[in-house]
Amino acid sequence: MNKMTIGKLAKKCGVGVETVRFYEREGLTLQPERKLSGYRIYSDLAVNQIYFIRQAKELGFTLKEIRDLMGLRLDGEQTCEEVRSLAEAKIADIEEKMALLQKMRTTLGELVVACKNNKQTESCPILKAIEKEVQP
Repeated sequence: MNKMTIGKLAKKCGVGVETVRFYEREGLTLQPERKLSGYRIYSDLAVNQIYFIRQAKELGFTLKEIRDLMGLRLDGEQTCEEVRSLAEAKIADIEEKMALLQKMRTTLGELVVACKNNKQTESCPILKAIEKEVQP
């Protein structure tokens, strides 16, 4: 088993030292061993945990959801069904966000087209639309 300092761990995982410390504080990784000098010493297990966190974040999972996934991963009594349920909920969340982004894109596209003929900002359709949304 490889032993490494926090700096080497961070570099190997492609994250910052503060990110490693943050994951520790949040309870997402196990507390590392310490040398007599107080320095943290990490094993390959920490590398695996951080990679898992990074991959889950790239799939859009929040830290709370990642904590749940890690719990399911460590609990041999749970079934894949529970993991699938979390993934399905994440897919629904992503689809909702995509629909909202598409609506934003369509609205902005329409405003850009409407804006092409106007020269002065006081009559700019984009600015008027934003003002309209901001006012009660």
